Amino acid sequence: MKNIEVNFDGLVGPTHNYAGLSEGNVASVSSAKNTSSPKNAALQGLKKMKSLCDLGLSQGVFAPQERPDIYTLKRLGFHGSDAQILSAAYKASPTLLASCCSASTMWTANAATVSPSADTSNNKVHFTAANLANKFHRSLEPKTTSNILKAIFCDERYFQHHQHLNDNEHFGDEGAANHTRLCADYGERGVEIFTFGRYAFDKNKPRPQKYPARQTFEASQAIARLHGITDNNAIFVQQNPDVIDQGVFHNDVISVGNQNVLFYHEQAYLNNASFKAEVVDKFKGDNLHLIEVSTEQVSIKDAVSTYLFNTQIITLQDGSMAIIAPMHCRENTRVYDYLQTLIAANNPINNIHFFDVNESMKNGGGPACLRLRVALTEQELCAVNSSCIMTNTLYEQLVEWVNKHYRDKLIIDDLRDPQLLIESRFALDELTQLLNLGSVYRFQQ
Repeated sequence: MKNIEVNFDGLVGPTHNYAGLSEGNVASVSSAKNTSSPKNAALQGLKKMKSLCDLGLSQGVFAPQERPDIYTLKRLGFHGSDAQILSAAYKASPTLLASCCSASTMWTANAATVSPSADTSNNKVHFTAANLANKFHRSLEPKTTSNILKAIFCDERYFQHHQHLNDNEHFGDEGAANHTRLCADYGERGVEIFTFGRYAFDKNKPRPQKYPARQTFEASQAIARLHGITDNNAIFVQQNPDVIDQGVFHNDVISVGNQNVLFYHEQAYLNNASFKAEVVDKFKGDNLHLIEVSTEQVSIKDAVSTYLFNTQIITLQDGSMAIIAPMHCRENTRVYDYLQTLIAANNPINNIHFFDVNESMKNGGGPACLRLRVALTEQELCAVNSSCIMTNTLYEQLVEWVNKHYRDKLIIDDLRDPQLLIESRFALDELTQLLNLGSVYRFQQ
């Protein structure tokens, strides 16, 4: 039986904007109040999806969420018509309104943690939507994320969905951005690596001093328990607090794995030597490639500014691997030179594909942020909602949909425009029909 990994990329929503809401994310904060282009952002993302499909990969599409979030604004005491609520919220706090208009669901690496059936106790694929409790604008996402996940992976014979963890900083969970998996083959039992930034119940343990550590040890353990991952197949490792304070807000900004390859910076983990020893011990194979990049080769500053490690590593149909990188990696001489050395070395990675995802990069998300990886057997793939799997026809339909509904430019002041809400709801209602999702949004219920 064929086993594959499907990347479900987040479709950028109609309210894509630069509000600088994400403390600890250098790119997000530095782009605050810039003019965005929702249309270009969505088209850039779709082009990447289509290109991976053309490379022979199975590629999925993950729908955005309803924004502005009128329901949250009502919960916070704003009332009247939708137009009155938007106007009052903007008057009270433009940042609050921007938080309720964020298109951050485009980064589906934060949508959920996924464990393939080969790893779990009941041999089903397990999904737990991330609670994203550390940031208000992202904490609005879990319920609708769960709705969309259930609409894509709806067959209970193969898929099991868990409620997101408690909405509290003690169980702050950021999803697959702090989780990766190593395996010989996608369908074989693997080693799931849960990376956390701090211990919630022991403040004497190391933690960053400048920026928040979003993932807790306790949350990572809870996800492993829910998914039925045994101790022999789970590794819990703390992210280096010093690199969090340098803008590495998620582990996928400093490390990425695929099958038997772990590509990471030497400063990524707090206890690097013991972590590597545990990976070698639990992988139980002699074909493991730990590709460690030294600070001398690539500085943390260059890694963060180019998102070298927020690239995707994909396995092509011939068994070789390629890196999907943002154009920033090509434009930085030091990083580009390192990548040329990497693909010439003795490891499975032998090609690089560069993509323009600048609209996402300016808000702090590279190629790896844009995708949720789901390893599936052939039988499980057949049980997935096929309308969410990229084809030439779907690509053309989605490009037409974006061109029809999305604005060319958006500034923060536009977020109070009631017409933007009407446009967004109309677009999403049409999208749910294209993707056969049913009524996943509150305005449809």
